[in-house]
Amino acid sequence: MRRIEWLFNWTALLLTFVKELAKSVHDVALNVINPKRISESAIVEVPLEVKSDLGIALLANMVTLTPGTTTLHISADKSCLYAHVMNYSDSVVSDIKQGFECQILKVLR
Repeated sequence: MRRIEWLFNWTALLLTFVKELAKSVHDVALNVINPKRISESAIVEVPLEVKSDLGIALLANMVTLTPGTTTLHISADKSCLYAHVMNYSDSVVSDIKQGFECQILKVLR
């Protein structure tokens, strides 16, 4: 039973990443075609629930591998991740937390 749950959680994380990757590639492609479409870039602070080095590295890399976002810094106390986002919206932080971080927490339990 445990092995099935482990496989399910990793598959869910992979599918979450692929979904976000596809959305971001589409968004960046539209911005390349029409540069006036870019609304506002920003540096955001994402408070972290994940505390392990593996979990933080996984989250930071998933953010960076998603087009239009780049991880800039992890605070010394591992409480915050700072990222640059190309198209800022109020939901960016919650999207990262409810998408990638939530799935990473499930995988690392």
